[in-house]
Amino acid sequence: MADVYEQGELTPLQRHVAFFDRDKDGVIYSSETYEGFRAIGCGVPLSAAAAIFINGGLGPKTIPENEKTPPFKLPIYVKNIHKGKHGSDSDVYDAHGRFVPEKFEKIFKKHAHTKPDALTGKELQELLEANREPKDFKGWLGGFTEWKVLYYVCKDKDGFLHKDTARAVYDGSLW
Repeated sequence: MADVYEQGELTPLQRHVAFFDRDKDGVIYSSETYEGFRAIGCGVPLSAAAAIFINGGLGPKTIPENEKTPPFKLPIYVKNIHKGKHGSDSDVYDAHGRFVPEKFEKIFKKHAHTKPDALTGKELQELLEANREPKDFKGWLGGFTEWKVLYYVCKDKDGFLHKDTARAVYDGSLW
């Protein structure tokens, strides 16, 4: 599966998750997700919960057809990460995993009230509520978890999540 890295340029969504593919074999196991979260400074409880939640939620959606994979390993296939896209999100990634700059800019134009290039925790909550699709509980949970972890890990000392930092996470260049 390492061929995902040899086939040319990765999509922004693939670059975003490639950091967690610690051995660069094209498959992210829950142990690698755990290691990745620890590497960015998250504690043991958050890293363990993230590994189970992320791999359990995304893994089954990314398994290639006709692939025999033990379900308990919860693998995420980098090549197919676009298949893990969930509802109630910001649509910053399209259905193919490409970054949509207009959607990203819209987040800050619409929700960054205190500073035009940063979100507070309250503004982030407003974003999450605005993105909710009716009865899409899995999507709500996915969006909530992604954004809250991003905020927790990347906010500055004053509680601002800066646009440049968020963009670097989206395009995979931060890690």
